Amino acid sequence: MSESAEVVFRERPLADVKAEITRRAGHLNPLDGIRPADAEQVKNALTSLSRDEWAGLWSTFGAQYEAEGGALEKSGGDPAAIRALYELAFHNFRVGRYPCAGSPGQEQAYRDSVRVFRKAARYFDTPMEIVEVPFGDRKLTGYLQVPQGIDRPPVVMHWGGVDGWKEDRQRAHARFHRAGMAGFAIDMPGTGESPVKFTDADATGTFSVLIDYLLTRKDIDATRLGVWGGSYGGYWAAKLAYVEARRLKGAVFHGSNVHHGFQENWLRPALTERASAAIFGPIGLFQARSKAMGVASLEEFLAKAPALSLLRQGLLNQPSAPILGVNGKLDDQAPVEDIYLLMEHGSPKEARIYPMGGHMGRSAEVKDEEIATMITDWLKLKLA
Repeated sequence: MSESAEVVFRERPLADVKAEITRRAGHLNPLDGIRPADAEQVKNALTSLSRDEWAGLWSTFGAQYEAEGGALEKSGGDPAAIRALYELAFHNFRVGRYPCAGSPGQEQAYRDSVRVFRKAARYFDTPMEIVEVPFGDRKLTGYLQVPQGIDRPPVVMHWGGVDGWKEDRQRAHARFHRAGMAGFAIDMPGTGESPVKFTDADATGTFSVLIDYLLTRKDIDATRLGVWGGSYGGYWAAKLAYVEARRLKGAVFHGSNVHHGFQENWLRPALTERASAAIFGPIGLFQARSKAMGVASLEEFLAKAPALSLLRQGLLNQPSAPILGVNGKLDDQAPVEDIYLLMEHGSPKEARIYPMGGHMGRSAEVKDEEIATMITDWLKLKLA
């Protein structure tokens, strides 16, 4: 698929996407919540890389499990079994909208994923509150979960990248709860239910308004607040460490960009040739990032991205809240050099670089759970 005669985005062939479905089903992003047998049926039925066909096949399973969960709920069945069916429905709808709600079918899959996620949430062990905060004439939405039996725990506000949204953060919440912390999952600008785009002038303000809100809560101690941004969303964690330095106790910059990753010499090959972690290949990464950025072409993307640089914005030499930089040295979506750049400026920083890791630090030797546990332990220490 090409944007113009000069720009060609590499896309995995259908056969390779099918192979990835088999390889990832049940344990690797984004198919980690999918039953392998269901994934095989989708793989065998898939005839093209049409995003609407993709969404429709996964949504068929989502609707099936939602109906089964509803029937069990109506009959007064076991709450854990009801939750499991609704969560299975959610994961199928979520994969249907992956990597972003970029087609009509994916838009519908996304709406269905949110709806059924909230059905599952009624059965969470730790109650989940849907929080809505005014933002001008718009609203910001997040999911707050406060561990029971702990008086005013510290809180972590966290979000993913262009393809991982607030409904996808339950594993992080479980880790926070075990560590005695509350979790507040949100959508970063340009994703999910966020009313602003990544490049909007008021995008940073969405986080500050949410911090204002958290400080009004009596059931958490938001004076002990940490933030964790993953993938493309890690940018906001780094930026908040500077602009909200007085109100944050720690910020995790996980697999993202602050300067080098916003320059054309990095972005052009990353968005057209590389992106080895993306199931559809670079074209999927570009589609998700461009939707979040609010741009229609690669050239528009390349023109807007440099202004996001924290070096260009003059922030890097200012005092910051404690920052933990985490990534793989071999990441082809976000350059590890941006962690080094943070460490070369301003307040001292901490880092964990995985020498054989790819995006987010992942490798065959180092799994998500190990990385997430390390990050959770660091946050617990900073918010103690």
